[in-house]
Amino acid sequence: MILKDKAPSTSLSIKIKAGDKQELDVAFYLRRAFKDHPQVFVFNDVKFKHNNESAQIDHLIVYTYGFILIESKSITGEVAINGHQEWSRSYRGKWQGMPSPIKQVELQQALLKSLVTSNAEQLLPKMFGKLQQNFGGREWHSICAISSNAIINRDSMPKSLEDRLIKSEFLADKLLEIMKLPASPPNPLHFFSTNIRPWFSEESLSKICQFLLAQNIKSTEQPVNEESPVTLNEPESIYKSEVKEEVLLSAEEPSVISLKCKNCSNEHTLEARSGRYGYYVNCSNCNTNTPMKAPCIKCKDQNTKVSKRKDTYSMICNGCGNKALIKFDSNVALATATKEK
Repeated sequence: MILKDKAPSTSLSIKIKAGDKQELDVAFYLRRAFKDHPQVFVFNDVKFKHNNESAQIDHLIVYTYGFILIESKSITGEVAINGHQEWSRSYRGKWQGMPSPIKQVELQQALLKSLVTSNAEQLLPKMFGKLQQNFGGREWHSICAISSNAIINRDSMPKSLEDRLIKSEFLADKLLEIMKLPASPPNPLHFFSTNIRPWFSEESLSKICQFLLAQNIKSTEQPVNEESPVTLNEPESIYKSEVKEEVLLSAEEPSVISLKCKNCSNEHTLEARSGRYGYYVNCSNCNTNTPMKAPCIKCKDQNTKVSKRKDTYSMICNGCGNKALIKFDSNVALATATKEK
C-alpha cells in the first residue's frame, strides 16, 4: 500500500533531475509491486528530524516484521566497490570516487530507529498489560537501488555489499526475498512457534504509519493523533500526502492565484491546456506556455500539485495542505486556503 507518493522536483539542475527521475522510477516499481499488498506500506521521499538531526529517506518500507530503507542512486556508466567498501563510478570513460550510498542510508536508518524507539510507548502495546514492548528483534534492512542502465562491476565487490546493490527493475523481487512474508499476517498463536519472528500487530502498524506521516508532514514534536488513527483497511487515498481535489468554499481568507503570461504578462488571453508535464496555460497573444504549478503561496514549499475538477483548477500544497484556486481569464471563482482534515 502506498502511503506517500514521490512528488517530481521543479529544479532545473541536470544532476537533480537525474536523481529525481531515478526516485520516480523506483517509486513506480514499488507501486506496481505493493500498491494492493496488505502487509507492505510504502513511503516515498520521507523527511524528518530527531535529536537535532535531519534525515531524508528516498523510500521507506514498513512491513509486518520491520523496516527497509532504500537509497535511490542515478548512475550512468559503471559502478564498482573495492574490498575496503570504497565506491567509484565511470563517466564517459573516466573513473572517479563517490560517497557510499550504503553508508548514507545506514545513517538515516540509525536516526529512524532512534526516533521510533524513543516513541515506543506511543506505538507499541504492553505485553499482558504490564511489560512495554520495544523495537528490539524487529528487522532493519537498508539497500541501494541504482539506475537500470548502469553496469555493476561485481568482480571485487564484497559479498555483503553485493547483496545490497540492486538495479531498479529487480527491486521488488529483492524486497520480497528480504521480507519473507507469510500468506496471511501472524496472530497470537504464533507465540508458541519455535521459529518466531517478532511482528507488528495491525494496530501497531497503523500507529507507526500514522506517526511517520505526521513526522514528515508536520514537525518532529507532533504526537500521534490517538483520536483519529490510520486504519489499514481503508482505501489507499487516505494515506496520500496530497489532499482531496474538491474546492472548499468559504467567505474567510480567500486564497487565489492569478495567472499571467510569463512572456508578455497578459492576464486575459490565457487558455488552459494539459501536457506531458501537467497543466499549463497558453497565451493567444504571444503563443507562450506558462505552467500552472508554482510554489505554495502560504509556506513557499515547491512540493505542490495542480488538479482539475470540471472547469476549475486548484493548486494543493503537499507540505502544509493549503489549497488555492487558480484564476485566469474567465476563471474567477474563489476558494479558501484550507487544510485537509
